[in-house]
Amino acid sequence: MLDIIAMAGPGQGAGGLVNFIPFALILGIFYFLILLPMKNRQKKVQAFQDALKVGDKVITTGGIYGRITKVNDKSVQLEIADKVRIEVSRAAVGGLQGQEPVVADSGSL
Repeated sequence: MLDIIAMAGPGQGAGGLVNFIPFALILGIFYFLILLPMKNRQKKVQAFQDALKVGDKVITTGGIYGRITKVNDKSVQLEIADKVRIEVSRAAVGGLQGQEPVVADSGSL
């Protein structure tokens, strides 16, 4: 009986570590395939939004084309036609006209 208990003790400790390795591997893959690219994309979008300036021709995520006439901390003013101006959030600016959009739609995830 004592031999059976002695054999079960050390085997369980090694089995617990072996069972943890696949879980750690899955977490590592999840980080490198999903979280790291998402973090890099957020940095790129933030840099784009911080670099907006008066005179830039942009398109919003809603599809409105315009030229920036005023820049605030949280919003930008767009001239969408002669003497027609609207104010939109900086986050609503999807990219510069004629270039790839910087802000991706939620449908492309």
